[in-house]
Amino acid sequence: MFAWEKDLDIDEVKEIRTRTTVYFGCGAIHKIEDIAKAYAARGINKVIVMSGKNAYKSTGAWDVVEKALKANNIGYINYDKVTPNPTTDAIDEATKMAREFGAKAVITIGGGSPTDAGKSVAILLKYPNETGSNLYEFKFTPTEAVPIVAINLTHGTGSETNRFAVATILDKNYKPAIAYDCIYPEFAIDDPALMAGLSPKQTRYVSIDAVNHVVEAATSIVASPYSITLARQVIELVSKYLPLAIKNPQDKESRYYLCYAAMIAGVCFDNGLLHYTHALEHPLSAMKPDFSHGLGLAILLPAVIRNIYPAKAETLAYILEPIVSGLKANKEDTEKAATGVYEWLKSVDVSNKLKDEGFTEADVEKLTNLAFTTPSLDGLLGIAPTKATKEAVATIYRESL
Repeated sequence: MFAWEKDLDIDEVKEIRTRTTVYFGCGAIHKIEDIAKAYAARGINKVIVMSGKNAYKSTGAWDVVEKALKANNIGYINYDKVTPNPTTDAIDEATKMAREFGAKAVITIGGGSPTDAGKSVAILLKYPNETGSNLYEFKFTPTEAVPIVAINLTHGTGSETNRFAVATILDKNYKPAIAYDCIYPEFAIDDPALMAGLSPKQTRYVSIDAVNHVVEAATSIVASPYSITLARQVIELVSKYLPLAIKNPQDKESRYYLCYAAMIAGVCFDNGLLHYTHALEHPLSAMKPDFSHGLGLAILLPAVIRNIYPAKAETLAYILEPIVSGLKANKEDTEKAATGVYEWLKSVDVSNKLKDEGFTEADVEKLTNLAFTTPSLDGLLGIAPTKATKEAVATIYRESL
C-alpha cells in the first residue's frame, strides 16, 4: 500500500518526537537503560512501576526494566494490580504505596490501563491531599505531575503519546476522562516485539480502538487537516496489517505497523479529540468493568457512522476508503458507510452486538443518562459533528443492541 514501507528496518529503533519522546521499533525496550541513567543523574532514585499481573513479566519487559533500575541504583516498588478499566480505588492504593516509598517518578508497563492509572498516580504524588475520585470528578485542576515513562505493550490506546487518562469511579458507574498537559509522558517506549503475545481478541480490539480514535478525531468540530490526514493513514495501516497479525501473531512487521498506527492515532486524537463513540462506550464499561473497551467501541461504531455521515460525508468518504471503498461524499451513502464499516468489523471477526454482551433495551435509559451525567463526557458530546441530544444517543445505543 505504501511504497516506503519496505525501505524501513523494523529492527532499527527510531526517535519520534511529539510532546513525548517516543522510542519506537523492535528492541526499543533497551532504551530504558538510557532513561534510567538520565533519571539517576537527575536525582530520581525511587520510582513506582505500574502494571497488570502478568504481561509486564511474560513479555520480557520487566527483566530489562528491573536490570536497568538496579544498574543505576534506582529503588522501585511495583503496583501490579491494575485491571482493565482501572478504578480510582486502585489509583488511591497505588498512590499510598508510592508516597510511603518516596517515589519521584512513575514507570508504566502495559496497555492503556496501567498507563492511565500511572498518569493519575503521577498527578496525585504532587497533590498529597487529593484522591483519585477528586481528580476524576474535577474537584481540582492539576498543573503538575512527577515524570512519567510509558512502556507500551499494546497497539491501540495511544495513551503513551498524549495527555489523556481514564478511570472508573465504581460506586457511581462513572468512567470520566481527564486531559492535562502535565501528564504527557516524558518518554515512551513502543516496542512491537513485545506485542507478539497479544491474544487474538486483544489484537483485534486494540487495533479497532485506534480506528475509533481517528474516526472521531477527524470528524469532531475541532478537527484539523492534521487529524484528518493522520486518520486516513491509521485506517490504511490497520486495514492492511490487522488481518496479517491475526493470521500470524508472530509477524513482527505487522505488529510494527499496527503499533505505529496506534501511536499516531494517539497523536491524532490529542489534536482532534473524541466524541460519540468514546462518550457512549465509557458508560458500558463503567456498568460492566470486565467489558472490553475496544469491543464496546467496535459495537457502537456502525451506529455512530450512521449518525455523523450526513454531517461529515466528505471527510468520512476519504478516511474510510481503505475499509469501505467507493463511498460518495453525500448523505445518500450514509447506510452504505455504516453497513460497510460493520462488514469490515465482521471481516476481522468482530460481529458482536450489545445484546451478545448482556445489555438489553432496559439498559438504554441508564446508559444514556450516564453519557450526559458522567464528568467530562458531556464535553465529548459537545464537540460531536451532530447535535448530541438524549434521543440521538439513545438511538445509537438501540441500533447497537
